[in-house]
Amino acid sequence: MAIQSKKEDLREPRIRLGMVGGGAGAFIGAVHRMAARLDDQFELVAGALSSTPEKAQASGRELGLDAARTYGSYKDMAIREARLKDGIEAVSIVTPNHVHYEAAREFLKRGIHVICDKPLTSNLADAKKLKKLADESDALFILTHNYTGYPMVRQAREMIANGDLGKLRVVQVEYAQDWLTEAAEQTGAKQAVWRTDPTQSGAGGSTGDIGTHAYNLASFVTGLTLESLAADLDSFVPGRRLDDNAHVMLRFADGAKGMLWCSQVAPGNENGLKLRVYGEKGGLEWAQENPNYLWFTPFGEQKRLITRNGAGAGSAAGRVSRIPSGHPEGYLEAFATIYTEASRAIHAHKKDVAVDKAVIYPTVDDGVKGVAFVEACVASSKRNGAWVKL
Repeated sequence: MAIQSKKEDLREPRIRLGMVGGGAGAFIGAVHRMAARLDDQFELVAGALSSTPEKAQASGRELGLDAARTYGSYKDMAIREARLKDGIEAVSIVTPNHVHYEAAREFLKRGIHVICDKPLTSNLADAKKLKKLADESDALFILTHNYTGYPMVRQAREMIANGDLGKLRVVQVEYAQDWLTEAAEQTGAKQAVWRTDPTQSGAGGSTGDIGTHAYNLASFVTGLTLESLAADLDSFVPGRRLDDNAHVMLRFADGAKGMLWCSQVAPGNENGLKLRVYGEKGGLEWAQENPNYLWFTPFGEQKRLITRNGAGAGSAAGRVSRIPSGHPEGYLEAFATIYTEASRAIHAHKKDVAVDKAVIYPTVDDGVKGVAFVEACVASSKRNGAWVKL
C-alpha cells in the first residue's frame, strides 16, 4: 500500500521550490534539499541562499541554480518569482529564527506555499502575526517538526488514538545533547553562534532549539493539550546568554502530568530524543536513535517490540514507510515524510479538492504553540519555577 501510494504521487509534476537560507556550509539547508528530493516531489529552481549577494551567488552556482534565479534577498525572490509564469510554487525557509517571520510574510502575501524550519519565530508576538497572515493567505504553511515523520511515531499516535493505552496519565519526554558542553560559540562555530544569540534565536536556547521538538513530539503522539508548566532553566556554561539545560513539569488539560528535560550540556548524549507515555492500560516507549522500534507494554503482560513494517505495525506507519522491514529508515526519511505530506497537500490545493485525511504535517498553529512553550518556560524560570499557563 505504501509503495503504491508513492507511485501515485510521482505521477504529479514536481513542485517548483525556492529556498531562503541554507547556503554553503549550512547543515539544515542540505537536509531540507535532500528531504525535498527523496520522494521526487520537488525541484529546487530558485534561492536566496545567503545574507550577502556574493555568498548567495556562490551557493547558487554550487547547487547548479540559474544565476538569474539566484537572488540577493528573499524579498527580491518573492517579488520576481510571483510574477514568473514558471515561478516557484513553494519556498523552504531555513534561516536562523529571527528571519522566519519577515521572510514567510513576503511569500504568503503572494500566495506562495511556505515550508518553514522550527521554531516558528523568535518571539510570540511575531508567531501570532505570522499565524494571522497564514490564516488569511491562500497559501499553505508547513512547519518542519521532522520527528513527526517517523513511521513508529505515527504508529504510537495511532495506538493512543485507538485507545490501546486507555486514559493517559504520564508523559515523559527528553532531548539530550552534549555539543554545547563547552563554549563553542566563543570559537566562532557558526551553528553555536546564532543558537546562543538571543537576537537571532529568541528567548530560548536549548528550550527553543530542541525543547520545542520534545514538546511537539509529546503533543503530536498523545493528542494532549498543555495547560500549564513550571520550568527551571540554566545556562551552565559561563557567559552563555541563553539556557543550555531545562527541567520542565507539565500539566495537561485532561489531568495527565508530564516532565520534559532538554539539555545541550549532557556529555555522552548525541541526539537523545526519547518519549515514554503511560496510560491506564499500558505504556509506549520510543527513542529517535533507534527509530524503527516501538516498545508496547500492556499492563500485566510482557513487553512487546513493534518494528517498522513488521508484525503489529498499522496503516499509519505503513503509509510513510518506504522500504521493507529490517532495512533501517532514519532521520532523512522522516524529514522527507514532512515534505511528501506537504506535496500531497499542495497538489490537492492546486486542484481545489480536500486533502486526504491521512495526510498529517505540523502547521502554523503547532508553531505558535512551540513559541508559547518557550516563552512560558522563560517566564516560569524567572519566577523561580512558578506555574505558568499557556
